Amino acid sequence: MKILFKIIGGIVAVVIIIGFYRANTLYVDTQYYPENETQKVAVNIDKVTDTFSKAIQIATISKDYPAPVTPEPFLAFHQHLIDSFPAVHSFASREVINNYSLVYKFAGTDDSLKPILYMGHMDVVPVDEDTLEKWSYAPFSGTVVDGIIWGRGAIDDKSTVMALMEAMEITLLQGEVPKRTLYFAFGHDEEIGGSQGAKKVAEYFQQQGINFEFVLDEGGLITEDMISIVDQPLAIIGIAEKGFMNIRLIAERPGGHSSMPPENTGPGILAQAIVKLEQNKFPATAKYTNITFDAVGSHSDLTTRFVMANQWITEPLIISQMLKKQRTAAGIRTTTAVTMLKGSSKSNILPTKASAVVNLRILPGETTDTVFEYVKSIINDDRISYEVFMANNPSKVSSTESLGYKLISQTIREFANDALVAPYLVMGGTDSKHFYPLTDSVYRFMMIRVNPKTMSLIHGIDEHISIDNYVMSIQFFHELLRKSAFDNEAPK
Repeated sequence: MKILFKIIGGIVAVVIIIGFYRANTLYVDTQYYPENETQKVAVNIDKVTDTFSKAIQIATISKDYPAPVTPEPFLAFHQHLIDSFPAVHSFASREVINNYSLVYKFAGTDDSLKPILYMGHMDVVPVDEDTLEKWSYAPFSGTVVDGIIWGRGAIDDKSTVMALMEAMEITLLQGEVPKRTLYFAFGHDEEIGGSQGAKKVAEYFQQQGINFEFVLDEGGLITEDMISIVDQPLAIIGIAEKGFMNIRLIAERPGGHSSMPPENTGPGILAQAIVKLEQNKFPATAKYTNITFDAVGSHSDLTTRFVMANQWITEPLIISQMLKKQRTAAGIRTTTAVTMLKGSSKSNILPTKASAVVNLRILPGETTDTVFEYVKSIINDDRISYEVFMANNPSKVSSTESLGYKLISQTIREFANDALVAPYLVMGGTDSKHFYPLTDSVYRFMMIRVNPKTMSLIHGIDEHISIDNYVMSIQFFHELLRKSAFDNEAPK
């Protein structure tokens, strides 16, 4: 027995030694450390604030298909860009794609350099009428109070569109001419999948045979007090995004009066299916947590490094902890969310056709087909039929070794040296998913600081952005444009 205890003790000692060795050697500091302080371009704060406020006042709302586009707000937004950025419209060529999306081309002097695409979207989500009275200021007022700009789209995503245009306007007014060709693309229906906007823009580029050095869209942010693997703020650059699909579950039953119900009504059948889905969630994996931690692991404490470096024994613990929080759980599995229910039109009528919509966000490695088959196998009920709509597979995963990723992460660190930079998997969808036929390097980042409170405002009540945040975004884009296209010393 003593020999057995010695053997077990020896094994435990070896495991601990290996664990600490891995914790102290596995993670290398890959952060960029600026040698000199970046000179932030001067910004006329009153002017850019007023221009942005007016942009928010234009209610470029996307409603779910098949609702048609309301033309007037988008055309008004186009005119606002023309009126606000004369240097851009004097220098660039401009194309209107599918009536409402915009493409700007800033021709460079060196055709040997592959062009770069910067993206944003003009449309915003609707405001629920029932919540109007809960807004501090009217959602499309663009009110500016105490250094804050209020309104729908202040973050998502008019801040990107307007900051890019302000940054380019400043650059062109300085007399700069790009060496590398740049494109801006602003979609009009990102909030409903981008099939009529960004997808058509991507097809436009494909028809011209254009391939990009990299694409940068919205997505990542500088997060504060949101990701606990390090103490510092964490700037996350999206290198991939989940896929998504909607599945409508339909239960058709004989109608009639509710006083003589059948054994199971249509809504009752759907309720059973919904419970099955919520009790049999998709399997979890720490794979996409690892890509983030690998970039900043050297800056975490020893305990965290030990756990993350030894997932051969700690992975179940990591997964169980991440599943306890909504935000982290979504990053480690394909998610299932029932979002819409429909029965009859009156309380005493049995519905002949009841339906429920399940929204799924799909982890890379799965496809819309595999997810659909999983849902059907879990429900396993012949009384239910299915309709799939608005479906997209997960994106490819872009490299962290490309020119684009390096320039973006370098510029972030120059503007926010208190923040660490790491890649991550974007939970939602962006217009950039349509551009993988045009490049292997697609990234998602906005130079905006958020915390748990401000993050919840996106698509929510009281969306707003601080003027400081917006100005920093303009300055960030100005520097990134300079590095990527205007600086003769920039790497190819």
